[in-house]
Amino acid sequence: MSTNWRISSFIGVLLAAYFIPTWAAIAFSIIMAPVHGLYERPSVSVALFISDHLQMTSMATVRVAWLLALARLTVVAFLAIFAFSAARAWIRKTGGGSEALAIALAIGSVISFASMWMASQVGETAALRMHATELLMMLGVAVVMVFEPPMRPRANPELTSDALALEQSQFPNDR
Repeated sequence: MSTNWRISSFIGVLLAAYFIPTWAAIAFSIIMAPVHGLYERPSVSVALFISDHLQMTSMATVRVAWLLALARLTVVAFLAIFAFSAARAWIRKTGGGSEALAIALAIGSVISFASMWMASQVGETAALRMHATELLMMLGVAVVMVFEPPMRPRANPELTSDALALEQSQFPNDR
């Protein structure tokens, strides 16, 4: 088994395995039928908040639905970039891909928090639980990323001698 997997990379891949298909399906249902997709279970709190509290017109509701779908697809795209980076060993060994995961976590946490707040305002307890669970998953990975020590470069065995590499002779017969 490979030993170059960091905890945040492993948990990030598990998070991506959940969010990529789930949020992509939600976003595509909103794209295909904006109002119908917005009133489905994952986004019903946003739809009810928009219609009850903000009293937007139907065209403004469609625009908000498309913006929500775009935001979810942005999170999906950054998670896909991270998953690709985590799958490549040479990127994972250098700690690359963490930026994509951090951006996905930031945008996704804002979406989930706003949806959770809207669900609490309109009284949707099932949506509140779902958005709170998603938010806690993302915040958990963010906490692990913050407290995980940075990647340390592996020591090159040729450079571990007392003499500096530049002082050493480059040619075997040079005296």
